[in-house]
Amino acid sequence: MDRRDFLKSTAATALATGIAAPAVWSPAKAQSRQETLLVVSESGPNNIDIHGVGTNVPGYEVSWNCYDRLISHEMKTGPNGVPYYDRDKFKPELAEDMNVGDMSATFKLRKGAKFQDGTPVTAKDVKWSFDRAVTVGGFPTFQMKAGSLEKPEQFVVVDDQTIRVDFLRKDKLTIPDLAVIVPCVMNSELVKKHATAADPWGLEYTKLNTAGSGAYKVTRWTPGTEVVLDRNEEWACGPLPKVKRVIWRMVPSSGNRRALLERGDADISYDLPNRDFAEMKSNAKLNIVSIPYSNGIQYIGMNVNKPPFNNPVVRQAIAYALPYQKIMDAVMFGLAKPMFGAPAGTATKVEWPQAHQYNTDIAKAKQLLSSAGYPNGFETTLSFDLGFAVVNEPLCILVQESLAQIGVRVTLNKIPGANWRTELNKKEMPLFTNVFSGWLDYPEYFFFWCYDGQNSVFNTMGYQSKEMDGYIAGARTAAAAGDTPDYDKNVKSFVDLAFKDIPRVPLFQPYVNIAMQKNIEGYQYWFHRRLDYRTFVKG
Repeated sequence: MDRRDFLKSTAATALATGIAAPAVWSPAKAQSRQETLLVVSESGPNNIDIHGVGTNVPGYEVSWNCYDRLISHEMKTGPNGVPYYDRDKFKPELAEDMNVGDMSATFKLRKGAKFQDGTPVTAKDVKWSFDRAVTVGGFPTFQMKAGSLEKPEQFVVVDDQTIRVDFLRKDKLTIPDLAVIVPCVMNSELVKKHATAADPWGLEYTKLNTAGSGAYKVTRWTPGTEVVLDRNEEWACGPLPKVKRVIWRMVPSSGNRRALLERGDADISYDLPNRDFAEMKSNAKLNIVSIPYSNGIQYIGMNVNKPPFNNPVVRQAIAYALPYQKIMDAVMFGLAKPMFGAPAGTATKVEWPQAHQYNTDIAKAKQLLSSAGYPNGFETTLSFDLGFAVVNEPLCILVQESLAQIGVRVTLNKIPGANWRTELNKKEMPLFTNVFSGWLDYPEYFFFWCYDGQNSVFNTMGYQSKEMDGYIAGARTAAAAGDTPDYDKNVKSFVDLAFKDIPRVPLFQPYVNIAMQKNIEGYQYWFHRRLDYRTFVKG
């Protein structure tokens, strides 16, 4: 989409919404322009329900802004002075009061909280929403399980305004897990009207319609083109946002997104190539924010259940053949933290992410591949999410070129962003790149999701190790008991095993890069890395 098409399409939106196009604001419309946020990105949501099957990362952004949760995080000052969520401090959101006991937590709902159709929010809605999350399966159910929230019986309606959450076990992740995107509260009666015997949780309805009490509601969505969100004027869970309307445009061309931003036709852009962000830092008209992902890495994953990647020596050969520094220089332009090349003998830390000791060594990779029975290499496919092609495509081309040096002949498999999560979870792709960032910033949380053999969601390699499962469980148990020595021992052990078995090869810790007009204020970094419209202000 070029600048002319962007303006035409935004003008079309204006006809539908009563707001003038961004490049032709008249003085009389200055107030409307100030209250509208125009965002451009590479890809958009494929589903606006966080509980939906295969909901992609852009879908998280809609859910975060359109639904409330019982609690949220306080803010602190992060890197470069940017407001950053405080992992360990919580504040009320839909709940106005929280009382945490030894084996339960009780929440009093905020008086006056209403869904976007005017229906009061009750404890029945909270229970129904939580029951839904632990029952629908897939990602939302495993997310709840990560905090030991597993059974509908745990969620007890005390009265219309009071909900109690009973604990199955002591788990330090339980309360933090109530503040992530998944345990959002839905208008149960509205959704149930659209449920069927084949779809008892109304997933088809909420895939296309918001049913929350949050600060915004989706009023227009054309998949692949735009999302329009309007402020919920009755929002009761915080100060009414300054931005009345968000127009989020999908502009696949990174060059066009940059041009729209630099000409002032868009307010915010992300998912640009790192080269652009590096260059735009010198543009006095723009504000560029770069912050490392919390608890996140980009990695190369291998399907350990199918030859040749079921052989750990083959996986080690791949780890030595990857072009780490070329990726950092030619794809990331320094806007990432290396997760490779730790000096030999470096002690394992009680933290995550941390760098492994593999580095590019083609001779060693060839020797390992030959010893594994593949002296002439093999053919395979390398898959990536086309929704984030600005990083994934050049990265995969460099990997393809490097693996060719050890006889591994790679065909690139470009998967549309709307289909990526579904294809990833089939666990059929032999070789792939992906990003995972743990919403709860603890090593054992990351490893629960990505290495635990009982976890069928983000253990995308199909990795199974009873030893690994034991270390992860041991770390969680020790954390709940406050046993620091045992916790440290288990964390170091699961990191060491991950680097030895190497089912996935960490490449780098990415940065969130956001480019904004100078008159935009209020950006906050959140664990989900998406935009929180509620705090933005336009000068």
